[in-house]
Amino acid sequence: MTSEFIRAIEDVAREKGIERTVLFEAIEAALISAYRRNFASAQNVRVEVDRQSGEFRVFALLAVVDEVTDPRTQVSLTEAREEDPRAAVGDTREHEVTPRDFGRIAAQTAKQVVMQRIREAERGIIYEEFQSREGDVVSAVVSRVEPRFAVCDLGRAEAILPLSEQIPGENYVPGQRMRCYVLEVKRTPKGPQVMLSRTHPALLKRLFELEVPELHDGSVELKAIAREPGSRSKVAVWARVDGVDPQGACIGPKGARVHAIGNELRGEKVDIVRYSQDPEEFVANALAPAKVTRVSIEEETRTARVIVPEYQLSLAIGKEGQNARLAARLTGYKIDIKAEGA
Repeated sequence: MTSEFIRAIEDVAREKGIERTVLFEAIEAALISAYRRNFASAQNVRVEVDRQSGEFRVFALLAVVDEVTDPRTQVSLTEAREEDPRAAVGDTREHEVTPRDFGRIAAQTAKQVVMQRIREAERGIIYEEFQSREGDVVSAVVSRVEPRFAVCDLGRAEAILPLSEQIPGENYVPGQRMRCYVLEVKRTPKGPQVMLSRTHPALLKRLFELEVPELHDGSVELKAIAREPGSRSKVAVWARVDGVDPQGACIGPKGARVHAIGNELRGEKVDIVRYSQDPEEFVANALAPAKVTRVSIEEETRTARVIVPEYQLSLAIGKEGQNARLAARLTGYKIDIKAEGA
């Protein structure tokens, strides 16, 4: 162990972003293992690596006893008091047992253990990095596609996009870049496992927050989302500051903001509706683009009975009931739509 060794440790710590203390502790653990393996020792030992010079020393930890039955692990009280008059039974004394040729053996046997600890430390750093991004949006690059999932590259880690979290009908090819929602981050023996989603409603929310400055600064608030991934979504917004148009802010100049989000989500159509604390008004807004004549609310059953002009009935219900279904999810009311005069 020399100053070159110390410089190497410092280089690894700087390059990998690992604390020097972690590396030294890994080396000391590796040397303990190497000592026991190569010298068939049953001793309880401690290895100390000098943080400045890189020199190491091996110490046997001996229990102070009245009568020694195993000299490899025990020392008599009489002998212990020759070094320290205050020694007492039950204390632990250290005795240096550094072998003369231990350096070569240590270098050979410690390397794998040290590298394993370095990998574990790196995994821990990566886990902490991505665990803090749980619930956020990341830019992912597809690296390979399997029947039940796609593997994505996040830079410092790989992530899994399961089939259940993929937008229906969306095809992925290696090298494709896309935005995903970090659904969950797990710690595993092979490193952090990052699970992504393209279908989670929060992905739509985070994309709006990235595209719309008024959402970021708090002048506009996104109150509710109802989403059928890859097809259509409804987003309810309202202004927290007088004079701000929440719908206009989210739509953007010539629809630029909402179109950018829709394009990111395989052409998903996004309806921006105005939120209202009045449930009748909110339900009417949620059924846009249909024009509503009247809404009556039954709070006991959480039902909204909606009357629309006859020519607006199919528009209010939507293709395969999609418009009414999304409006119901958005508002939290079961919606019963009827035409005038029916």
